[in-house]
Amino acid sequence: MRLESTAATRSVALLFVLSLSGLTPELAFAQASPFMTGATALQTNILAWLTPVAVILVMVLGAMAMANRISWGWCIAAILGIAVSFGSTQIVTWVRGMFGV
Repeated sequence: MRLESTAATRSVALLFVLSLSGLTPELAFAQASPFMTGATALQTNILAWLTPVAVILVMVLGAMAMANRISWGWCIAAILGIAVSFGSTQIVTWVRGMFGV
């Protein structure tokens, strides 16, 4: 008799755990992957280094433009590079939205 009650208790406990995990699926997926954590940290570090570099680049381009010693291709390339560097998160979100990922 004791063996049957233990099996019944286990099955009720298993049913309870399965129903609880079925009702709260977001708790099962709440863990962050190590890849995403590392990628986010890398992105933050790159942007931290890139911010002063972009400011210095704009100052140098301005000084060269005042001295009339610059090709406008360099200015356009610098503007596009800064836009891509600082807008990378929005660009990735846009491309992922296009493909439904």
